[in-house]
Amino acid sequence: MRSAIDLRVAGTCEYDDALRAMRLHFQAVRQKTDRDTLVLVEHPPMFTLGRGAKLGDILANDDELERRGIEVHETDRGGQVTYHGPGQLVGYPIVDLAPDRQDVRKFVRALEEVMIRTCAIYGLTTTRLEGAPGVWVRDERGDRKIGAVGIHLAHWISTHGVALNIEPDLTAYKLIVPCGIRDKGVTSLAAEGMTPTWREVALRFARAFGDEFQVRLRQAEPELKTVQVVVLREDGKVLVLRRTMPRGGFWQAVTGRIDHGETPIEAAQRELWEETGAKAEVTPLGYEHDFPLDPGITRRELVKVKWARETTFFVEVPASFECVLAPREHDGHEWLDPPAAFQRLPYAGLRHALKLALARVRERGPAAAMG
Repeated sequence: MRSAIDLRVAGTCEYDDALRAMRLHFQAVRQKTDRDTLVLVEHPPMFTLGRGAKLGDILANDDELERRGIEVHETDRGGQVTYHGPGQLVGYPIVDLAPDRQDVRKFVRALEEVMIRTCAIYGLTTTRLEGAPGVWVRDERGDRKIGAVGIHLAHWISTHGVALNIEPDLTAYKLIVPCGIRDKGVTSLAAEGMTPTWREVALRFARAFGDEFQVRLRQAEPELKTVQVVVLREDGKVLVLRRTMPRGGFWQAVTGRIDHGETPIEAAQRELWEETGAKAEVTPLGYEHDFPLDPGITRRELVKVKWARETTFFVEVPASFECVLAPREHDGHEWLDPPAAFQRLPYAGLRHALKLALARVRERGPAAAMG
């Protein structure tokens, strides 16, 4: 592990984007073109299956998972099944353990120690349990897990990491056998009487990580700030745009960067006009997420991994609206039913914004579209 590493406090991050981030950072660390990196994120609700997981450890059926909006992802990390969701701090250290930290057991214990130190800041005493990886609260009420560990190592570079419960929905754990353990409970800082914010815990976790591993953390901000606008037609169709091949050749919603001096909503309305010819007031979706930029999209050779922070909006247009493309950016468009649009959009953030826009339209009922 190098003496200085980057810290990415990424906030909300789709799980597919986190997996892609780990792959990109892994490649850059292995090629020695970028620093080791600690990524701190908050995921939407999901269960992840480690290499030792059994499908029977998910106790809910598909209908229950869909009703609660919980996805299921298989991963290459160690461990069994666990829950990720809002109110939980997930830390992904993508670090090279060679040559002086090539000891898996010590690395896992060090990650546990970081969570123990973080909890201690709030006056909560935690410990380890023999044969049960992670961090636990032990008292007269029994053993309750507050932090989980599950890592993956290749070429002595680590991916995946830890999850510390701040204030997640603990009822989600009733739908699984967490980490394969049936006779113990799960807790959080909030359940133990603490009320810190997610970002506060993230920064204190990062400080504890630096102290434990004796490294200096350099906080890195997103290199790009962007907007996304979901365009819905009043007949229920969804607009998807195909980028030109030099720009990636994939399908997307209206997207673009925020120019200097613009607010996100100003950028969204400008991009909507430039990419479709529509002049309209856009509506915020309340969804901002971070994701790594794909080198294939940026048309740059992978040297350093760059991130974007995207703010999302939606707009409704009449069924008679005719889309006018910006030919330098897009060479095709289609109006699709929502299921087909979900299939066409390649990135999780694009799909999640569409899901939110459709839910918003259903909630408010029929409304006048743009004139």
